[in-house]
Amino acid sequence: MDTITLGEVEITRVIERHGEFGPLRTFVPGVPDPAPSWLVPDHHDPATGGMIAAAQTWVLRSAGRTILVDTGVGNDRVRTNPVFAGWHTDFLERLSAVVDPSDVDVVVNTHVHADHVGWNTHDVGGEWEPTFPNATYLIHRADHEHFKGTEVHDDSVAPVIDLVTLWENGFRIDDNLELEAAPGHTPGSAVLRLRSGTDRAVFVGDVLHSPYQVTDPLCNSTFCLDPNQAQATRLRVLGRAADERELVVPAHFGGHGAVEVAHDGIGFAVAGWAGFQSISS
Repeated sequence: MDTITLGEVEITRVIERHGEFGPLRTFVPGVPDPAPSWLVPDHHDPATGGMIAAAQTWVLRSAGRTILVDTGVGNDRVRTNPVFAGWHTDFLERLSAVVDPSDVDVVVNTHVHADHVGWNTHDVGGEWEPTFPNATYLIHRADHEHFKGTEVHDDSVAPVIDLVTLWENGFRIDDNLELEAAPGHTPGSAVLRLRSGTDRAVFVGDVLHSPYQVTDPLCNSTFCLDPNQAQATRLRVLGRAADERELVVPAHFGGHGAVEVAHDGIGFAVAGWAGFQSISS
């Protein structure tokens, strides 16, 4: 299934692109060589050394509203990073099969990187227009300030600025969902916590790029702007997830897309995978 329900919250996974994004150690340099065999095939291709991952959006239906967590890369973008340049997918059609863009109430951007804000806007006659015109876009103020003037901010944040709510210390969306600052990867990186009935989940954005980082939480991605803070945030997020049995939902995991974690000595272990349909290479 591509949809699971936690408490009173329905979660649907909509994939923009899945496959090899580049060498695993380019993204997460601390992964050993050879990489652990348990990462194959959902997260690593040993034949190429590639990281198998997904660009995807999580669609949440909670308290009568529809919330998107991250919006992917977007079509026809000019990007300094060639990994995210010039994409053209049918993502918007696939998302529209789940929810009409005009019916989206809230867009959560866990941080302002190219692969998390791209579908905030779409090209209409050469102009970037809001893809979700009736939504409130939630962006941490620190990321808004840090990324001003960049190509990503210019085409994916500035055109929706009238719809943006900037938050700082925390932001409650409803009784089930609350944003929490999780800096390190970027100054304004955030996680979204879900608490509904006895069920728990945490949408962690890029706190994790590879499941290997569950077992070695001091292992950063290449793109963590403050490495020490990123490590501290990862330890804190994983520790709470293990303590409270929160399902950990990263932005880019392939396979089942979300993971259960448990304490394992001074680190953590993969205790299980979510009930989403597995995608594999």
